[in-house]
Amino acid sequence: MGGLVARALLTLKNFKPELINLLITQATPHVAPVMPLDKYLTDFYTAVNNHWILKAQDLRNLTTLSVAGGFRDYQVRSGLAFLPRLSQHDSALSVVSSAVPRAWASTDHLSIVWCKELVLATIRAFFDLIDENTRQITEDPKKRMSVLNHHFVRHPAKIFEENPEAFAELTGAFMWITVKASKWTYSVYNDSDGKYFIFPLASHRKLYSHIYCENSMLDTSSWIYGCRNSNSSMCLEATDLSWRAELLPTTKVVILKLQDYPLSHIVIQVPPTAGNKYTLGCEFFKEDSRTVQLPVTHLFSFGLSSSKILLNSTGLVYNVQLQHFNQIYQAFKIYIESHCQSLKERKPSVYRLHIPWSHEDSITVAKVPSFTEISAKLHIAQPQNDSRVPELNIYSSSDCQYEVILKTSLLQVLGQIIRFHAGALPVYIVSNILLTYGGQLSTLISTGQCSDFSLELVRTAKPYKVEPLINIVVFLQGFNWFREIWESLSLPEVDAAVLSSRDAWFPLVSLILFLFGTGIAYWSGVFFSTSLRLFSSLWLTLIRPTVLQKDKLITPRRLCRVLSLALVSWTTCGAFAVFIIYLQYLFKPVHVFVTSVFYFQDSDHSKETSQNSSIHAVKNQSSMDSISEATQSVSNSTTTAEAVNSLKMHVTILNLFTWIVLLNLPSLIYWLKNLRYNVRLDPDPCRSTAIVIVCILEILMNSSTSEVKSSKLLKIAAKVPLPLSVAMLAFGQMHLYKVPYFVTFSLLLHVLCCIV
Repeated sequence: MGGLVARALLTLKNFKPELINLLITQATPHVAPVMPLDKYLTDFYTAVNNHWILKAQDLRNLTTLSVAGGFRDYQVRSGLAFLPRLSQHDSALSVVSSAVPRAWASTDHLSIVWCKELVLATIRAFFDLIDENTRQITEDPKKRMSVLNHHFVRHPAKIFEENPEAFAELTGAFMWITVKASKWTYSVYNDSDGKYFIFPLASHRKLYSHIYCENSMLDTSSWIYGCRNSNSSMCLEATDLSWRAELLPTTKVVILKLQDYPLSHIVIQVPPTAGNKYTLGCEFFKEDSRTVQLPVTHLFSFGLSSSKILLNSTGLVYNVQLQHFNQIYQAFKIYIESHCQSLKERKPSVYRLHIPWSHEDSITVAKVPSFTEISAKLHIAQPQNDSRVPELNIYSSSDCQYEVILKTSLLQVLGQIIRFHAGALPVYIVSNILLTYGGQLSTLISTGQCSDFSLELVRTAKPYKVEPLINIVVFLQGFNWFREIWESLSLPEVDAAVLSSRDAWFPLVSLILFLFGTGIAYWSGVFFSTSLRLFSSLWLTLIRPTVLQKDKLITPRRLCRVLSLALVSWTTCGAFAVFIIYLQYLFKPVHVFVTSVFYFQDSDHSKETSQNSSIHAVKNQSSMDSISEATQSVSNSTTTAEAVNSLKMHVTILNLFTWIVLLNLPSLIYWLKNLRYNVRLDPDPCRSTAIVIVCILEILMNSSTSEVKSSKLLKIAAKVPLPLSVAMLAFGQMHLYKVPYFVTFSLLLHVLCCIV
């Protein structure tokens, strides 16, 4: 979050933007908060991002680099760390650590700050950013971007130079060797004499479109040149083409399009070596012959079908275009198997998954022959105005066969859904519980009994009750007339529509999350029931339960408790007051369960006594005692049934309340960590909500279903959870702090049912 705080400095009125010219952030969620748990946080993000968009011209002197951790960062997904590239100027650069030269590795959220490879890349960039005259970070924004691109995007295996010399003199007592073949390799080992290999281009331009060269000597010296006018045997002055090269883990490579370079010759320099062993290679090729299209498998193939190509490699480089691979929910496993004709020692193969619209490439190095598995998935979906295609670049060994197999990975598809939408999962869980709660109230109306949580969840929590309406609204918001009506009603934009505009949404996501929410809600209900029985058994063995008594909902003692907790909420932290009332409520179901079990056993004993007394009464012709005891038995049974109904309702309310506590927990943790500085949390995102919740739960804690059944408002209270669930899914996915509002409103109606 330090990176976001640094960006927020520029929103201050008295802060001068010209004081800063470089900002480097690591694993900072710039786009949106990972978990939007309170309004202050979302408003802060909105203010910062809007300021950077509106004041783009004023910030043109500020160069920003954002480095994301990649798929190993489970806390902040890399898509959140990508800064928007503003149209007014190009001074923002966002990269994933797996694409950073000399790092080529994904990092978790903590190791990104101490990863040695990233530390070295950052330090090298800092040294190159220093102006020799001022001994400060350079004031030239173009140079700053050039340095960052050099160290974090494309490294030519050369020490950075701001203005590299256009021409170089090829001097020295080196041997000149002319190479006319279209494919050439050369191995160097303890070569005491330097050499120049010169490739005439005139004869190759008609047959080939590109030249590819590679060099396994990973030093920073120049090694490839281009000559404009030279005789057939040598070239004394040439253009240094080494700046066009790119550093890979085991080699440095360069691909030149012959049409773009009006050169007569290409020259490869091999300096004298002492003990060094390395190889060089060059080849001319047609782009079409080395580009293969591989359509990706459909999402619903579930890994049962595959796409396959076979490359009979006679060259050194291949590009496999992954057709229709452009959405974040797509995820594949790519298997590359290499076979070679001879068993001689070969250079390793390098496989690079290149995503052209963002710097999120990943590189894999494999021995030859070998069987390699690569995961293919995206951090950023393809922009709408971008038609480029992701590629699998294969830097191969010649005379080897490569088989590429691509399959949909169902597990990784689910992983992508969780990665992008796990923050919205609490909304779907609470929505399921709220639907179940409404179903229990409906059952209470129709049968007079409260149904079990798990059974009611299976019966009531159906996605077709909530999903269609949201999808219809999202569809209609694509029309201007509907959007105008929507805005005239001052309704916020549906979260699914916002996510869809960011290419982070598709219709099945909501269904999958709803089913996940149903499963979690079901097992949370099982957990509550099991825990209830365990604690109740322990209580029953230690303490004899008190008599079930009906008391007034509002008493002076309870009123004092409410006022006390309201005071705690106002003077300290609202989440603290919510947590206290939650702990009190935890004992309520245990007490009701223990009492109902005890009196159920007492009721059975009373029935047995009643039967014996009846037989005795017939024999003695005195039945008055028998009738009295039978009446007492019926009364006990009725009380027990009411207790069981109340218990089921309390368990559901407690389940709902648990998620409110969890969503408010960050505020409580923050308050506890800063307690030594200030007793009062200010601002407190849940202070006002906490006061309302305390009042509601103090009443519900002492309520029973007998009061609710006779209420005139019960039918309304039973119907409200469904529209609240729809509204929660529509407006709560990107605003988790709204979830307690919907739950509180539903429980407020329950309180009114107890009173009216």
